[in-house]
Amino acid sequence: MARIITLTVNPAIDKSTTVAGISPNSKLRCTEPTFDAGGGGINVSRAIENLGGSSLCSYFAGGPSGTFLKHLLDEKEIEQFVIKIEGFTRENLAVTDTNTNQQFRFGMPGPSIKKAEWQMALKQLELQLQKDDFLVASGKLPPNVPDDFYVKVSQIAENKGAKFILDTSGEPLLKAANSKVYMLKPNLAELGMLCNETSITDLKLKSLAKSFLENNDCKILVVSLGPKGALLATKEEMIQIPAPVVHQKSTIGAGDSMVAGMVMSLIWGRSFSDMVRYGVACGTAATMHHGTQLCFKKDADKLYDWIKKQKTI
Repeated sequence: MARIITLTVNPAIDKSTTVAGISPNSKLRCTEPTFDAGGGGINVSRAIENLGGSSLCSYFAGGPSGTFLKHLLDEKEIEQFVIKIEGFTRENLAVTDTNTNQQFRFGMPGPSIKKAEWQMALKQLELQLQKDDFLVASGKLPPNVPDDFYVKVSQIAENKGAKFILDTSGEPLLKAANSKVYMLKPNLAELGMLCNETSITDLKLKSLAKSFLENNDCKILVVSLGPKGALLATKEEMIQIPAPVVHQKSTIGAGDSMVAGMVMSLIWGRSFSDMVRYGVACGTAATMHHGTQLCFKKDADKLYDWIKKQKTI
């Protein structure tokens, strides 16, 4: 059976807390914080675990915070491979104002990664990957990792016969889009960047997605549309999947939960359209909980049943 391997180049410890009112120049009394292992690929691995699946979670970690990160994943009984670095693993902070239900998220840049460290990650991928595995790389790159890092990852996946799924942004996304990617998951703004468009209307969306697939070696393009759901685009089909309306408590990890739902659907043998339906369900389910809890299967399954009954565009 195909395995899932996630890669997180810039992981984090996500700290979440609440406070009754946020104002400047005053001491804010927060509730006891919760700590979760975070960062794109790690969130995908955690969400996969919540959905009843398993993955090998590969990530960079260093310092006392890196040790704590491993401890948090050990508690979830997630299989790990740690690439040790000299720098300290970053810590992010999310604070929810209970008076307004607004969430304030503070993301740190991450430690500087040495050339020997990111090269070690590539060497380990060559050893770990096998034919038909799914390799999921999610998240931005930390300082000093070259913009073409995910291009190098895609080449390893291609050589091994593995399926590369990428969710990133900025220059690394632009460079990787020109390499061989099995599935790419940009949001609307990122698709605009890929297609050199400053804004994308509903009328333009499908034609731009079609044009992208014609000019790039990508099998599946899934454009995340936030509360509007997602667009599935392949050379054979193009449909827009609606998202259910729920009471949102946190958007942290919604995109990673969506990726987890999609890769699990591929493992289960679902069609591409049902893959995106379940991905949208998982992404939406993640927003129903406070902090960084990500999606839960019972919520995702219920939302998936609703989505399957809706008309696609």
